[in-house]
Amino acid sequence: MRHRKVSRRLGLDMEHHFAILRNQVTDLFRHGRITTTLAKAKELRRVADKMITLAKRGDLASRRRALAFIKDKAIVRKLFTELRVRYMDRPGGYTRVIKLGPRRGDGAMMAIVELVEEKLSTKPSKKKRERLKKLHEFIERKKKEYGLIETKEEKSAEEVKAEEAPKAEEVKAEEATQAEEVPKSEEASKSEEAKSEETSS
Repeated sequence: MRHRKVSRRLGLDMEHHFAILRNQVTDLFRHGRITTTLAKAKELRRVADKMITLAKRGDLASRRRALAFIKDKAIVRKLFTELRVRYMDRPGGYTRVIKLGPRRGDGAMMAIVELVEEKLSTKPSKKKRERLKKLHEFIERKKKEYGLIETKEEKSAEEVKAEEAPKAEEVKAEEATQAEEVPKSEEASKSEEAKSEETSS
């Protein structure tokens, strides 16, 4: 029984199994996409994602682990430079499997394995924005029900007075400045009248 066995046997012994996966991972990183059977494609996707995760770590131990599996040094260099930069902000899902249908001859299901090119969009979708808007409205409604948010009608008289006090002080200050300006204007008019009398005399 195959309890807790995740990998697929593919009808091969282990040496042949790892040799095929090693060659397919190398070709995938070299060309960006390959065509193979569906079973091999699913197994290949697991190994390719692990190699890209090692490249994202970027340390010496990860590079040696990648070189132990991929024998081509140029491909490992591409993996730790170009592919590492491309997928640094992506949390996973570096490859995709596209089913092609049965193969003529033996009827084996074929598939394309390719590296994901597009970047993740940080902008939420329209459906997600609507869901977030409804959630915020629900939270605001519950806060009002439980009295966590005070409306203008629910404010106490003291708070209203505290808000109105600065306004009253501003009004008083304006009145005081106007009262000071009025005597000055009266003195100016008196001085002008005195000057006019002197000139007339």
